[in-house]
Amino acid sequence: MKPAKIRELTDAELNLEIERCKKEIFDLRLKLQTNQKTNSANIGLLRKDIARLETEKTARRKAAK
Repeated sequence: MKPAKIRELTDAELNLEIERCKKEIFDLRLKLQTNQKTNSANIGLLRKDIARLETEKTARRKAAK
């Protein structure tokens, strides 16, 4: 997800997007464990997206103080 798009999200949308990414990581890991999927590169991309989302969330919290 692009940083510009992340900045456009509201606080509630940020939280929803974080939860969506976490669920998707869980699903990918489950598929990897059951040999339904062989490409694990998406897990890394999703983890980076979560980090970007959390960073924006923290920046907003600090700016509000």
